[in-house]
Amino acid sequence: MYPLIRNRRLRANESIRRLVRETIITPDDFLVPLFVVEGKGIKEEIASMPNYYRLSLDNLEKEAKELWNMGLCAVLLFVKVPDDLKDNEGKEALNPFGLMQRAIKTVKNACPQMLVMTDVAMDPYSSYGHDGIVQDGKILNDETVEVLTEMSISHAQAGADFVAPSDMMDGRILSIREGLDDEGLLDTGIMSYSAKYASSFYGPFRDALDSAPVDIKNVPKDKKTYQMDFANRFEALRETEMDIDEGADIVMVKPGLCYLDILREIKNEVDVPVAVYQVSGEYAMLKAAAEKGWLDHDAVMMEQLTAFKRAGADIIASYFAKDVVKLLG
Repeated sequence: MYPLIRNRRLRANESIRRLVRETIITPDDFLVPLFVVEGKGIKEEIASMPNYYRLSLDNLEKEAKELWNMGLCAVLLFVKVPDDLKDNEGKEALNPFGLMQRAIKTVKNACPQMLVMTDVAMDPYSSYGHDGIVQDGKILNDETVEVLTEMSISHAQAGADFVAPSDMMDGRILSIREGLDDEGLLDTGIMSYSAKYASSFYGPFRDALDSAPVDIKNVPKDKKTYQMDFANRFEALRETEMDIDEGADIVMVKPGLCYLDILREIKNEVDVPVAVYQVSGEYAMLKAAAEKGWLDHDAVMMEQLTAFKRAGADIIASYFAKDVVKLLG
């Protein structure tokens, strides 16, 4: 007996597929990462991230306006700090006239309605390439949290709408929330990198900011004492729930593609917006494969991004944001 219900009726042509499609990608889904450098007239392609650039402030202004005109309404700022300004305490991160603080003001002056989120971590400022203060072969937690709190306050005072702690130190969300509130910065939000794994997919990003851990004596060679073990699942839920209890407004899973199970699990359990970061290695792999002719760039890009949203992402931080918007027309 033939079935009365034939599911293929809903796949018969493009029109019916569009009509019943469950997951739709729009420009409103994206948070656009931007890399900022000192200088003028700089638009420097990152070798391991084809068609992605480090921008000086004048070109950051142009980029912000272009993104806004394309319908992209949120950016996540990262800075490449000159080596002579790096130290073990991240002092430059607190400079009110530092590159991050000027970058925030540049975007806000160019596009006042653009949502500006900022990376809060010590590794761009660290002479050791770590997200915390290094002492006797260890990453100090509480002392680092103090710096991260002051950094967040400085970003908020410069005009950031959200700060985005990416360090994975214990207790930093509560400290940052209390610090912001004490300064009267009640409207500044926190997007916490709640489930950030010690991944091998971060290489091109560290090239972009020159922020990889240095290989010298008495300095940890990796970030595994603070970033999560990629074999763990329930730990991600615990970390995320703690961050929400401490005051996080948005939580994030990073990386994306290999962690769709984590993304879905967290989305099922929490009642705040959930972000995912499609990281530099994921971007670079597709660019390289497409350049070789091994994959259809646009088709795979859309399949991956749809998978993030289908798995529960409310926000997607992605280097593909402009490519997607151009494709969507």
